[in-house]
Amino acid sequence: MAEALERQARALLTAQAVRARAGQMLEIGLAGGLSHFTIDLDRMDDVAEAVLAITRRAYPTLEIPFHARWRHFVIGGVDRWSGLANAASWPDRAARARAEFDLAIVSVLLDAGAGATWRYRDATSGESIGRSEGLAIASLDMFAGGLFSGEPRAPFRADADVLARLPLASLTFAFQVSEANPLLGLEGRTDLLRRLGKQVSERAEVFGLRDRPRPGGLFDHIAAQANGGAIAAPTILSAVLNQLGPIWPSRLALAGVPLGDCWRHPALKADDGTGGLVPLHKLSQWLSYSLIEPLQRAGFDVTDIDGLTGLAEYRNGGLFVDHGVLRLRDAADAERAHAVDSLLVVEWRALTVALLDRLAERIRTKLCRTPETLPLASILEGGTWAAGRAIAFARRPDGSPPLKVISDGTVF
Repeated sequence: MAEALERQARALLTAQAVRARAGQMLEIGLAGGLSHFTIDLDRMDDVAEAVLAITRRAYPTLEIPFHARWRHFVIGGVDRWSGLANAASWPDRAARARAEFDLAIVSVLLDAGAGATWRYRDATSGESIGRSEGLAIASLDMFAGGLFSGEPRAPFRADADVLARLPLASLTFAFQVSEANPLLGLEGRTDLLRRLGKQVSERAEVFGLRDRPRPGGLFDHIAAQANGGAIAAPTILSAVLNQLGPIWPSRLALAGVPLGDCWRHPALKADDGTGGLVPLHKLSQWLSYSLIEPLQRAGFDVTDIDGLTGLAEYRNGGLFVDHGVLRLRDAADAERAHAVDSLLVVEWRALTVALLDRLAERIRTKLCRTPETLPLASILEGGTWAAGRAIAFARRPDGSPPLKVISDGTVF
């Protein structure tokens, strides 16, 4: 019995489970069975056109890269990480990949919502950069400056023991946080990196195969699972969820298995012990998308990229609310603040994942593309995230999402 329940729990740590349960939530919503949202699919074509317009402006040739953390390291057309990495001397491609895994993992874990007012003053460009891009450049500066390294002469690494004892004051200073420049969830971000360091230290058999324990050791763990030089994208997510799962604080667990970004909703039925559970794994999938390119640069063929799902976050979700595909049953809910485990937020996020799949089908049809020639990762980048931000700023001066979510710095 215990073994069966553990298998059921592990099955929730997959993109397949995210897609299936999100699809169930959409079907329930289309049947009028959700407590907080109604759904108007007639508005989906407007969303598709808005996404296409944004995409064509950003990528006129429709050669669209993947939605990944690496895009945020490009400021004013200059790719900051590529400049640093190309100037470095790497003993082999695997060494660079470990460094890129270190950077991506730390940077993504720091990439929860920053709030509307926080800004990072970039010393190179002189710009004050907010939101996800500001967090990205700040994290890159920390990494390049050796904040996470235990070797003074080797800054481009994140060592487990350094992360495990990272002082809050170090991140406060590095993010330029002050009373006049507050950053949401700073304590949560610091705690998450400490938990990452502890987890990596305790699993040296995974993270220390070729070096001292470091998050970048996950590269070797994933590379060992390659089949004929190919690695399926869901394999990346499986490694992220199973090896890094315990870092997520105070979340649900089943049969002793931490479920990460997984929440309860009574409308979701199952004929096993996972009934009522809604996995979303937003940051883990964002991280998995961001690990594809380092694996490709290391010589691996990453396949089944559409095996991952869309991301259940507020830009993609806001896109559907602001365009009227998702409508609140109670308009007053737009003014209230909602906890991440509230039924309203769980519904919103799951519906977002399912609607992104339907939107991708429409966009591919309009462009005469296939999932192979236009994967979901490129549609997100082109794409839905930017279109969600654009309509947010058109509707609200500060660009805030249409729904208010109380974030602890580890979900959005």
